[in-house]
Amino acid sequence: MRVEVVIAWPHRHELRELRLEEGATVADAVRAAGLGHEDQIAGYAVFGAAAAPETRLHDGDRVELLRPLVMDPKEARRRRAAARARR
Repeated sequence: MRVEVVIAWPHRHELRELRLEEGATVADAVRAAGLGHEDQIAGYAVFGAAAAPETRLHDGDRVELLRPLVMDPKEARRRRAAARARR
């Protein structure tokens, strides 16, 4: 089956297209992709839905490697609102 593994950085992204055996899991895909950023991964998703490493994949799935949040979402919204108010 065909699967994509992707990780997005602030100014670039890395994408690997893989062929895996039927019954492969998220962990299998990440290992096969060999992106080498395991220490920077906060979680996994399949087409934007949270997924565990043991989640079985289907043909055409896109596995997304999730990075840790840089800032608390509420704080980011507060800062954006404050910046808009100053305009």
